Amino acid sequence: MKMACADTTPSSFYGLFILFSSLGLDSVLIVLSYIMILQSVLSITSWQERVKALNTCVSHICVILLFYTPLISLSMIHRFKKQALPQSQILLSYLHLLFPPVLNPIVYSMKTKEIRKRIMKIFQNYSTKRLQCGH
Repeated sequence: MKMACADTTPSSFYGLFILFSSLGLDSVLIVLSYIMILQSVLSITSWQERVKALNTCVSHICVILLFYTPLISLSMIHRFKKQALPQSQILLSYLHLLFPPVLNPIVYSMKTKEIRKRIMKIFQNYSTKRLQCGH
C-alpha cells in the first residue's frame, strides 16, 4: 500500500469495515448465546448452582476479551497511526497470537478452589518475606 500512487484511505476503511462486521457478527452471536444461557441459568432453582453456572460464564467472557482486545488494538493502530512504531505493531501481533493461549488455562484454572488457594498462599508468603526484609 505504501507504493500505491493513489489514496489508500478507502481500502483502509474497507478493511476496517470487514473487521468490524465480522467482529460484529461474532459479538451478536455471542450475546445471543449468553442471553439463552442466562435464561437457562435463571430457571435453575438452586442458588448455588446458579452461581456456579454464572461463574463459568464470567470465565468465558474473560477469555473472549483476551482474544479480541489485542486484535482490535492491532487493527486500529495499523489503520490510523501511520507514525506508530513498527515495534508496537509487532508487539501487538505477538500478543494477539500468544496472549490468549497462554492466559486461557490461567483463567480457567482460577475457578478451581485448590489452585486459587495455593496461588494466594504463594503471594501471601512472598509479601510476608518482602515485609520481613524491609522492602
